Amino acid sequence: MTDFVIDANVLMSVLISGKAFYRIILSQFNFVLPDFALIELEKYEDLLKRKSRMNEEELTRWTYFVFSQINFLPHYALNSQFVDQAERLLENIDLKDTSYVALAMQLDLVLLTRDIPLHKGLRKRGFKKVMLFEDFLRAN
Repeated sequence: MTDFVIDANVLMSVLISGKAFYRIILSQFNFVLPDFALIELEKYEDLLKRKSRMNEEELTRWTYFVFSQINFLPHYALNSQFVDQAERLLENIDLKDTSYVALAMQLDLVLLTRDIPLHKGLRKRGFKKVMLFEDFLRAN
């Protein structure tokens, strides 16, 4: 199995959609997130519920499934060297994405995102291990 770091935008997209297609993707690949994604998820809980076409019970079941297929890494496990590198890389892009980029660097994995400015900014600064989630889906 191939591993990827995903950000909260990707996680939100998967949770909102509830598409059966994601069952296959989640079963074929390993996805890792920093625990910071949980904070972002809580922040947008109302939006998630509003945008999802599932009723509360379906959304709960879908959420259980999604969370059974992904791994979270606590902040304390992030190496400060990679956090510092990520912060420097993300200056003038978006510092709130530091933990995602640091985790991708630390684990030497590709970061999947739906954040186009983040993707473009990182690529422009020479960070190549980033891919738009839509491109990943087209390739798989």
